[in-house]
Amino acid sequence: MFGRGNQHGGRGDMRNVLDRVYAIAQWAAGAGILFICAIVTVQVGLNITARIGGPEWSYTLPSYEDFAGYFLAAASFFALVPPLRAGGHIRVNLLVQSLSEKPRWITELFCLIFGTVLVGYATFYAAALLHESWDYGDTSTGIIAIPLWIPQSSMVLGLFILTVALVDTLIAK
Repeated sequence: MFGRGNQHGGRGDMRNVLDRVYAIAQWAAGAGILFICAIVTVQVGLNITARIGGPEWSYTLPSYEDFAGYFLAAASFFALVPPLRAGGHIRVNLLVQSLSEKPRWITELFCLIFGTVLVGYATFYAAALLHESWDYGDTSTGIIAIPLWIPQSSMVLGLFILTVALVDTLIAK
């Protein structure tokens, strides 16, 4: 009636969902970097045009530095998850590798729990900041006034996905 189940009791479906979320975060990080490249390239082109054509050809993208900064923040927070899942974050490998199996497992477990609590705490307060920006209608001070909850949303979402990935990794241990 609801489709075929699998022998893992739905665990495989959750794994697929999480892997898709992590992949989307990775693509969002890449898209953020591409947007930064596009914005900066257009502005550099406009600067070159102004140098060649003179002051009458002087144009600028309004708030381009603000937009580049927002995309950098989004890319940074979305890019936190893929290295975690691939084991690419900086770790104290010299210490951990010198431990035998059980102490290594305990150390990694402690680090995952500590990281989960720390990132969960950051997620909670980033969400509180986003909510405050929404309530007060905070906007950027650039030429184009952007509601601050928009760029803050990527930070909160990236931190939330990282929290989920840490819990996912913790459960897998």
